[in-house]
Amino acid sequence: MTEKKKRGLLSWLGFGDEPSEHEKSDELQAQEAAEAIDTEAQDTGSALETETEVLSEDDDKSRNDKVALTEAEPDALPGAQPESLSFEQVDKETVVQEQIKPTESFFVRLKRGLSRTKANIGAGFFGLFKGKKIDEDLFEELEEQLLIADVGMDTTVKIIKNLTEKATRQQLKDGEALYAMLKDEMAEILTRVEQPLTIDKAKTPYVILMVGVNGVGKTTTIGKLARQYQAEGKKVMLAAGDTFRAAAVEQLQVWGQRNNVPVVAQHTGADSASVIFDAIEAAKARGADVVIADTAGRLQNKSNLMEELRKIVRVMKKLDDSAPHEIMLTLDAGTGQNAMSQAKLFSEVAPVTGITLTKLDGTAKGGVIFAIADQFEIPIRFIGVGEGIEDLRPFQTQEFIEALFSRDE
Repeated sequence: MTEKKKRGLLSWLGFGDEPSEHEKSDELQAQEAAEAIDTEAQDTGSALETETEVLSEDDDKSRNDKVALTEAEPDALPGAQPESLSFEQVDKETVVQEQIKPTESFFVRLKRGLSRTKANIGAGFFGLFKGKKIDEDLFEELEEQLLIADVGMDTTVKIIKNLTEKATRQQLKDGEALYAMLKDEMAEILTRVEQPLTIDKAKTPYVILMVGVNGVGKTTTIGKLARQYQAEGKKVMLAAGDTFRAAAVEQLQVWGQRNNVPVVAQHTGADSASVIFDAIEAAKARGADVVIADTAGRLQNKSNLMEELRKIVRVMKKLDDSAPHEIMLTLDAGTGQNAMSQAKLFSEVAPVTGITLTKLDGTAKGGVIFAIADQFEIPIRFIGVGEGIEDLRPFQTQEFIEALFSRDE
């Protein structure tokens, strides 16, 4: 490609210096940029197909600022040709830089991530109990502290009731003894939902359907899970089922590029069930172990959400009667009791089998994990305490409780 065409291409993509008065007209620049793109696409087409494992690609692309999309019917039927978005055409600002592998242990990062939550519960309780006798006033203070930390009214009442009964039965007098009892009580709540996600090798591909509202970290969680499963030696494929947002498709494509994971996608507004059908079909043909499918998070009402998820599941079962094998709900811990409302909504419209709780770092509302565990009893699969890939980890009760109640900084 000539130097002139290269400059035209970079200008069309939004990079490089602004053209001077002596440079060619805008019309001529656009024409040469388009020619450069066609030439570059011909030269590197096969390489792009290898890198991103493009399942199919239309020759006639409609270009916009961020991504080239194929023209297709909005309600594409299952089996319609999928399309992988070209990573070179994704706005460079959407590319998330590779995280440097952390040198600290996850436990250390977990303790630091829970620092604001610890101020209200966990280690924050120690000052509440120290040197105090066990009486009604102490329990009232404890109740208030639990509510501030977003543990929720129902769960808080249950904790106070159990502690009161145990303290009376054991004739406890010392507040510090009650502190240890509280730690055990809260650990018991979480133990009931500690159930790591295990990929069943007999179910290939193992289909994980991700659900949740926009902004909770769902797409990022998909990318991190894909990387972790890939590191375990599993072949992973992603399905860009959130066709309502072009940004969601682009973000998933970036994760695919970074980790050399194929992403099945269609144009914005395409049928989500069709995209996921194509992904499962392709995964079967290619011998993939895991398919992780994104879904839309902003359907207008409960009935629309229910119908969309039902349609996706119905289409999945045409290829695999046991799919989806996991319906994972992503919740943002920072939203506190709003996360409870979301859990209630999604558990009513779909048989949610697992929860990923993100953004536990930097929030004082991490106590919502106890409310979610107590009220829904849905397994908590993963927790997120940072931006790095390593900061999304399988949930372990003892590790979490020790980090929460640790008085070390």
